[in-house]
Amino acid sequence: MKRIKFLALGFSLLFGTICITASAQHLKKESPALVILDTDMGNDIDDVMAIDILYKYADQKRAKVLGIMNNKSSAYSTRLIDMLNTWYGYGSVPIGRIEDGVHIDDYVDYSRNMVEMNQDSMRYRYSVKNHAALPEAHILYRKLLAAQKDQSVTIISIGFSTNLARLLQTEADQYSKLSGRELVQKKVKLLSLMAGSFGEKKRAEFNVIHDIPSAQFLFANWPGQIVVSPFEIGKKVIYPGKNIETDYQWARHHPLVDSYKRYRPYPYDRPTWDLTSVFYVFNPNSPVWQKSALGKITIDDKGFMFYEEGKQGKHVILGLPDNQVDALKDALIQLLKTPTVKRQQ
Repeated sequence: MKRIKFLALGFSLLFGTICITASAQHLKKESPALVILDTDMGNDIDDVMAIDILYKYADQKRAKVLGIMNNKSSAYSTRLIDMLNTWYGYGSVPIGRIEDGVHIDDYVDYSRNMVEMNQDSMRYRYSVKNHAALPEAHILYRKLLAAQKDQSVTIISIGFSTNLARLLQTEADQYSKLSGRELVQKKVKLLSLMAGSFGEKKRAEFNVIHDIPSAQFLFANWPGQIVVSPFEIGKKVIYPGKNIETDYQWARHHPLVDSYKRYRPYPYDRPTWDLTSVFYVFNPNSPVWQKSALGKITIDDKGFMFYEEGKQGKHVILGLPDNQVDALKDALIQLLKTPTVKRQQ
């Protein structure tokens, strides 16, 4: 396998944590990023953690969340997303559902566990009155993108590629005369995506193998830049499960804490895969990152990803040096433990 060459970012790795802080202070002065998150909520706990830090950036006025798309075929997933939106104080953020998408029966669905717990306790509120009436995600994408300025939207994908592949294949409608691909090309400036594997021990990664045709279509047809945070990064950065008991005492009830304890027998530590793609959007020049040269990613029929360097390519792969693992972990923990501004009381 050809080894990926990473480019220097022009920062000293020695001052990683300092630079992260300085970068955050600088970005606070800029207009908030317009973000749509696409998540397979309920498969792994890192989706809840990713939404948590996204809404922390919204609290800081660094993000405006345009919508949350669900790409796991489960009615419980959209209900948990609604529960999270409401608790964090963003209940008006629209949610897109998926029909005939990926559903995994042999996986612990903590979104179901959370919804069933909430039926008895009424611990958390909902904002959506009829979850079955939520729009399909690829249609909601068209509505949201058509209303934004050109090259202004960032999409963060932390699950399956089904919704994005469907978006690319949409035709003109009441929201835009453009095709899906044309709409993406006009409105989206970046796709930050957690998927794939490029390590020494290459693997067919979870987010790819459960809908290989959609992932193949996405990488072959997405008209703009894709920045990939592969399996190896999140696997290096391990969230310490013991922090669940100590870092959230500022809230009487916290949906991240409750979700974490309903995913696996507690206590347990967990990789931070999905969080890394969110963090990158708001810290693209942080010294924690290495970046490949521009190139093209292709996916074979078994779900393995392959990268070929080329200036005409639009795909970038992130890397994480070993001496920056602690800096990234500390930055994520700090975000997660920060009290939310608008939370449900």
